Amino acid sequence: MADFTSTLKPAPQSDGAAALGRERSQSSVPVEDLAKHLLSRDDFLSRQDRILKVLQREPLFSKTNQMNLSRPDRYQVGLARAKLLRRLALKYSWDHEDYKISEYLVDDVSPYHLHMTMFATTIREQASDEQRAYWMPKIEVWEIIGAYGQSEMGHGSNVRGLELEAKWDPETKEFVLHSPTLTASKWWNGTLGRTATHAIVVAQLLLQLSLPPTNDAGQDSKTKYTSFGPHPFIVQIRDMKTHLPLEGIAVGDIGPKYGYAPMDNAYMLFNNFRIPHSAMLSRYSSLDPNTGSYTKPQNPALVYGSLTYVRANIVMHARLVLARAVTIAVRYTSIRRQFRDRDAKDASGPEVAVLDYPTVQIRILPLLATTFALHYSGEAMNELYQRTRKTIEGGDFSALADLHSTSSGLKSLCTTLAADGIEICRRAMGGHGFGGYSGLVQLNSDYLSKPTVEGDNWMITQQVAAYLIKKTTAAVDNPNSQAVDITDETLKQYLQTRSHTPNSDVLKDDKAIVDAFQRRTADLSYKAYHDRVVQKLPWNSLLIQLHKLSRAHSQAILVTNFFTALSSDQSVPAASREVLWDLYRLFALYTMDNDGREFFSAGAVRNDQLDALPAKVLSLMGRIRPHAVRLVDAWSIPDYLLDSSLGRYDGRVYEDMFNRAHRLNPLNKMTFNPDYRTDEIIMGSGDGGKILSRL
Repeated sequence: MADFTSTLKPAPQSDGAAALGRERSQSSVPVEDLAKHLLSRDDFLSRQDRILKVLQREPLFSKTNQMNLSRPDRYQVGLARAKLLRRLALKYSWDHEDYKISEYLVDDVSPYHLHMTMFATTIREQASDEQRAYWMPKIEVWEIIGAYGQSEMGHGSNVRGLELEAKWDPETKEFVLHSPTLTASKWWNGTLGRTATHAIVVAQLLLQLSLPPTNDAGQDSKTKYTSFGPHPFIVQIRDMKTHLPLEGIAVGDIGPKYGYAPMDNAYMLFNNFRIPHSAMLSRYSSLDPNTGSYTKPQNPALVYGSLTYVRANIVMHARLVLARAVTIAVRYTSIRRQFRDRDAKDASGPEVAVLDYPTVQIRILPLLATTFALHYSGEAMNELYQRTRKTIEGGDFSALADLHSTSSGLKSLCTTLAADGIEICRRAMGGHGFGGYSGLVQLNSDYLSKPTVEGDNWMITQQVAAYLIKKTTAAVDNPNSQAVDITDETLKQYLQTRSHTPNSDVLKDDKAIVDAFQRRTADLSYKAYHDRVVQKLPWNSLLIQLHKLSRAHSQAILVTNFFTALSSDQSVPAASREVLWDLYRLFALYTMDNDGREFFSAGAVRNDQLDALPAKVLSLMGRIRPHAVRLVDAWSIPDYLLDSSLGRYDGRVYEDMFNRAHRLNPLNKMTFNPDYRTDEIIMGSGDGGKILSRL
């Protein structure tokens, strides 16, 4: 039977290709130049083009039927893809950046992912030179596959509360790993469930303290263990030939999750499992095997160095994740038309593009501005991390506290903005945003982990607040000391002008916006200092206040970095500069409007200016609206990665949706038996009762 649907076309007003053509023609934003400005680091664009061609030639990387696979199938496909990526890397001599881009494009988290991220990074940063020399060659040629085992069933964010024990046995010169409780089970550790052969295992280091005998005969002498805190150990988990767990280790996959279907997140318990002295990573702390003498790290935060690395990467990745959702939303809402303008003189005129409604703009365009804000702070975060690592390698740990605070605060804020932004985009696209062809289903479910992994977004803000209270205390105690960074400078200026009346104009002066955000942070820092240090209020009673402080501080960082980049970065294309300034203003003033009371209370912005913000935001959205499609085009996200009918570059939304539903949906390739009087499910198959085997 001929398929009559193959000749049907969308209604003329729903011609997506024509709609996006009109959108692109009304803007002068130079897409290629802006793309180079945004994505020039590590030659991202040319790498993406080169690697995408390789991936699209491989049938294994097809995403056509991916959403219809079961979770066990997703792991198997994920492992097969991971193996193929590794073989392609060798075939085409990909370097590490190439490999990262291949994972980014495939967009199906690799069961190998932790091997070259947290596992390799921990060895590189926390192993001694001798340990590096032994392990890094094995890691780099994938002779072993590594994971990172820190989080436990009973403790995640509270690393100091980990229950797994690593007792030192001075007789055998070994550590004994033991899980004393069920909640000591490692949990959530990626790559470890079914894939890894080795793991970095973080455990409480327990050393013996001999107590004096209880009587003259020296009998009843007891051995007491004292914890020296969590330390990383490199541990072989599975047999290198059979891949079965070693005796004394119970390890496996934890089961289904919200997202990350191909990732084998693990549970793992140890039963008096012995590892050699050399297993303890000893770049910053060590244990003399002969004397039992322990050398502690100069800075305890060094033990969490891998987490800082991951948080820095999460901040940099957030921009690309949010850019995907915003790209889909901007393109689709530019095409989608609903209802005629109530005030139009011609009642039979065309329906209005959804993105022309202010109620849609207020949800999507501030998020478009946010992608750029995240970009500039992601770049600044990368520079801060690389700079700090160099100083640490040279024995200078003075910048570590700032790195730890900045990465914690930005991780919390940026992942919240991205995760919430994906869902806002989905809702703004109406019913089709809920469909499987939106391109947001897997993106949304996978990214939902980010606000909780590597430090819960509410918990880690305490680290930022504690840092700011400490800085404020120092500024109060030593008002005439030299400021060492912008935080010091802002606090000192605030303390000198606490009672001043704001006279700057945030509606017309871009630098005044930065000053307002920084003053608000200083004010909240001082209030937290007063409540905690002066009033000595309980820490837990301040947690909500401290979270707001961290959020304000991180928002100030985003605004400051955005302003600094546009003011000083010569690579900003001249033809894009004005619209980028409008995006800066929209991001900052939209954020300010949502937290207006804090700015007024801090003496940062006058009340009349706060009252004028909604109209200013509406005006900025009107200026940005004609450029929206070209601005998302500049993020250069290929259709293969978007995997979205709604966000296709060519605008053929409705054609692709129907093709996926009518021709590619495997459910439509079967005929079902709906008669309740028979157990048969698929017509003519005689499969009655067989469905039970799947439960």
